[in-house]
Amino acid sequence: MSGPRAARTGLTVLGETMAALSPDHVGPLRHARGLGLSVAGSESTVAIGARRLGHPAAWVGRVGDDELGRLVLTRLRGEDLDVHAVTDPLAPTGLMLKERPSAGQGRVHYYRAGSAGSRLSPADLPDGLLERTRVLHCSGIALALSATARDAAHTAMRRVRAAGGTVSFDLNHRARLWGEDEARTAWSAVLPLADVVFASADEAALLCGAPADGLAALGRALRAYGPHTVVITDGAAGAVSVSPAGTVPVAAVPVTAVDPVGAGDAFVAGYLSALLDDLPEEHRMRRAAAVAALCVAAEGDWEGLPERDRLGTAGAEAGAVAR
Repeated sequence: MSGPRAARTGLTVLGETMAALSPDHVGPLRHARGLGLSVAGSESTVAIGARRLGHPAAWVGRVGDDELGRLVLTRLRGEDLDVHAVTDPLAPTGLMLKERPSAGQGRVHYYRAGSAGSRLSPADLPDGLLERTRVLHCSGIALALSATARDAAHTAMRRVRAAGGTVSFDLNHRARLWGEDEARTAWSAVLPLADVVFASADEAALLCGAPADGLAALGRALRAYGPHTVVITDGAAGAVSVSPAGTVPVAAVPVTAVDPVGAGDAFVAGYLSALLDDLPEEHRMRRAAAVAALCVAAEGDWEGLPERDRLGTAGAEAGAVAR
């Protein structure tokens, strides 16, 4: 799954990071007294998670030539990411607006049509970075943004694989960005380029149908598209990894969830950090579940991602999130 280690450095992610606004209390958004300003992006959340767990991480993307774009770059650099950004003078930085209409309910609104991030193209990929990357991570969100962003993801995957690196892909379906048929076509084309694939049970069923015998069957169905390892997640029901070595289940870590947005990306960050640590599959899955639990126990998509000193053995990881 990866080439000689001497030339490999950490994780690179490719995708759109937006400015994010969150209300200060639970209730209809129109009654919010104030909005907190942050940044949000599936792929950058994965990169921040891996960086906090001790691995060099880089982000590749586009932002607008505006204050929100400068906010994105400042926050990502503040998290010690190696930022490779194109500043687009012709398109704005995307915006995400979060809403909590009632306790336990969340809603997200996107303002990203025609955004700078959607204009990502193969020409934006930096020279040399992909060739020395141990793991590249992309998601279905980048594929859904535009044809040029899709081409950029395909090109990046091929370059990393040609250099002997590992490609990670998360289906990460966004129904507001594209239809199911378009998503299935795009996923089918990209899965053969991936070594490790992440999908929720719903996303896997969207592509493969819903087999009667559970998560492992979904994983085997996705593996038929070509990836070495498939990880299927199912929220509080846990997750399972499927590879030629067999299946590895993991239970979700019990936690009082404060903000569930970002749980899937946190899971991926934990898994990939353990992969970069050369840990066996059982440890990758346990760390993934623990990082996801720690993340959702705090406000924000990525703010609750843990530093390495909050993780230990599998038992300690679970205990770290006792409430």
